[in-house]
Amino acid sequence: MIVGKTKRLFLNILLGTLSAFGPLSMDMYLPALPDLQRSLHTSQSLAQLSITTCLLGLAIGQIFVGPISDHYGRRKPLLIGVTLFALTSFAIIGVTQIWTLIGLRFIQGLAGSAGQVLSRSIARDQFSGKPLARFMSVLMSINGVFPVIAPLFGGFVIQFTNWQGIFMILGVIGVLLALSVCFFLPESLPEGKRATSAGRAFREMSQLVFERDFMKYVLTQGFVMGALFAYIAGSSFVFQGIYGISPQTFSLIYAINGIGIVLGSRLVGTLINRYTEETILRYSLYLGVLVTGLLALSLLVVTNMVILMIGLFLMVFGIGSVNTTATSIGMNQEGDKAGGASALLGLAMNAIGGLATPLVGAFGSHSEAPMVLLMFAAELIGLGLYFGLPKRRKLR
Repeated sequence: MIVGKTKRLFLNILLGTLSAFGPLSMDMYLPALPDLQRSLHTSQSLAQLSITTCLLGLAIGQIFVGPISDHYGRRKPLLIGVTLFALTSFAIIGVTQIWTLIGLRFIQGLAGSAGQVLSRSIARDQFSGKPLARFMSVLMSINGVFPVIAPLFGGFVIQFTNWQGIFMILGVIGVLLALSVCFFLPESLPEGKRATSAGRAFREMSQLVFERDFMKYVLTQGFVMGALFAYIAGSSFVFQGIYGISPQTFSLIYAINGIGIVLGSRLVGTLINRYTEETILRYSLYLGVLVTGLLALSLLVVTNMVILMIGLFLMVFGIGSVNTTATSIGMNQEGDKAGGASALLGLAMNAIGGLATPLVGAFGSHSEAPMVLLMFAAELIGLGLYFGLPKRRKLR
């Protein structure tokens, strides 16, 4: 039996892994995107659409799973979700044409959404205030490890197999997570604190859309994460197609940049006793706009891979901090509707990310400009929404 600190460590790692279905579903097979494109005889934009549909599945699934968990509890919906994720991953292995893959990726996203929305809800069930911010810092740091190791692992795997091998591994991961949830994850929402009906839980979530205090953080975080997804969608084609590096070298560059997410998330836990979450969030937003703006201006002078790498590292560092603080503030505000609140936070980041990813391919892959300009636009909109949605007013 797992007890004490060992149990807490295991649960932290489990929740962090469950929250990482986005990186698991996308980053691991980013190095294989060019191989997938060739194997299925499709275009770059359609290959990237397989990312978009997964993101949309992650977004849409959360608006159902979150409220359902407010009524039925966290554990059962989570177990169903991770099991379906495993089954869908195995099914993708046999795909022979792009539209079947795109459809299955949507289902895979729907299933994976349970891990994303419920890891945040379970955290809110157990913590509030600054302890929640500290726990979110740990959770997001564990989450942030996956964008680092997933492409490295994917680049390693693609040396010995094809893109289907990536989904075989995802299926095995899904099985292991399902077993962990089944045997080691206790229910965190007591029956006495649950919504009296699923219908009421959905109504309470819909009411959150009109709470301007809450939506300020939802939309701010959503657009900042849109910058991250623009980078995710375009980076493999920029680094491999424009700069001519190998899939393995790209995986290493992507991993180095991804360390920024971990450091940005951990920074919140370090600074939370000295500064407010609002202060940390505000300066993190400034950093994102400044860095992506400078990258955009640099395109007028020179295109340089080292400059791009430094800028991307700083951008994802800021995103790690924004993600942690915005999530913590938003979840703290709506603790009695944690499932619904978590769903809307996840919906915004995945839906906006899902819209950003095909735009990178649509504007072409012969320059890094589409990726950089979309990142800058998303960061700028996020900052504008943060200051443009004042408190204590209702959205109309």
